[in-house]
Amino acid sequence: MSFFDIAIYTVASDDKQALTDFATSADQIFLEYGALRLIDGWGEDVPHGKVTDLYRAVAAGEGRTVCVGIVEWPDKATRDAGWARLETDPRMQGIQGPMDGKHMIFGGFSGLVDITA
Repeated sequence: MSFFDIAIYTVASDDKQALTDFATSADQIFLEYGALRLIDGWGEDVPHGKVTDLYRAVAAGEGRTVCVGIVEWPDKATRDAGWARLETDPRMQGIQGPMDGKHMIFGGFSGLVDITA
């Protein structure tokens, strides 16, 4: 079953196009290294909670939008090899995204249930 990298992060609310441009460039490189699918999402309906929420999880300040990035890999071995190559690929070194790494949470997840319509 697939392996997923998921990141939740903030971007300045007026940088939506910058995020789109970054994702369009970087995602193509991920595909070269074995990723099956990439999804980049802009927060449109992200509720504020009473105890916890995505805004608090990434310490989103005023004027920042919560975003998500999902990378689907065929398996963890492909993901690990892909990331090793991505970290040394000079094309990735030259791409600057609008994300703030201090306001990002991420992790890798093995697939558990996969139901498709």
